[in-house]
Amino acid sequence: MKHFLSIADVDRQEIPEIFRMAAEYKRDRQRSPSRPLKGKTWGLIFSKPSTRTRVSFEVGIRELGGEAIYLNANDIQLGRGELIKDTARVLGRLVDGAVIRAEFSGVPTINALTDDEHPCQILSDVFTIGEKRGTIAGKIVTFVGDGACNTARSWVLAAGKFDFQLRIAAPGRYRPEPEWLQQAASSVICTSDLHEAARDADVLYTDIWVSMGTELESARREAELGPYWINETIVDLAKPDALVMHCLPAHRGQEIDAQTLEANASTIFDQAENRLHVQKAILAKLAAEARST
Repeated sequence: MKHFLSIADVDRQEIPEIFRMAAEYKRDRQRSPSRPLKGKTWGLIFSKPSTRTRVSFEVGIRELGGEAIYLNANDIQLGRGELIKDTARVLGRLVDGAVIRAEFSGVPTINALTDDEHPCQILSDVFTIGEKRGTIAGKIVTFVGDGACNTARSWVLAAGKFDFQLRIAAPGRYRPEPEWLQQAASSVICTSDLHEAARDADVLYTDIWVSMGTELESARREAELGPYWINETIVDLAKPDALVMHCLPAHRGQEIDAQTLEANASTIFDQAENRLHVQKAILAKLAAEARST
């Protein structure tokens, strides 16, 4: 694995190793001597505000012995119109890795989040489900809300990779485009019937209705997605031991109600923590690949 840009690009055979490494990093966090990034500097370029993604990557790089340089797109030449490929080419001469969607850097690159995909989040979520339920294979994951967002698209790709059924409960205009659905074939079902989608689900999952870049659509989105939220009624339709998950930030009273979020806070904040451990495993694998070439 030379880069981590999409769930679709990950070899099935590499995933168990990533999860094994993540579990070890989680278990041994306070005493692990592993420093695969010692002497290495990674650049982080984010074009949008971030809490979990930035912090988990900066902490992970440092815990692996490396140095992290955070570059806000508005503070560098990207904010003045420089092409991303030119920025990436320069970074490729200066740093050892990049956390950004850029295919021109010539160094190991991780897609931390783009408008199309959120692969680190979903790989971490699959890891979390495995921690709590043994495996995601054969399970039913129901995504509620904006099924055309980057998180939902990465779930579609994951359904084609991990052998589970994904149900997307969303109005017509909030479903993944056909070209995305084709990559998972029969593993994905889209429906406007939230109650049927939630029935007997192993996992109920949601994300915010108004993502960064869609703020001008807030009123329309809130009106159209209003019926598509996770609450006690929806949880009761799922399996008795169903996991309720949210990739955060959460807007209580919109995509999930406060009572349901707090009742499932342990799982939801385990998700957030596991971003660190899974991303450390990805970083370590990329570093090992770079050393071997």
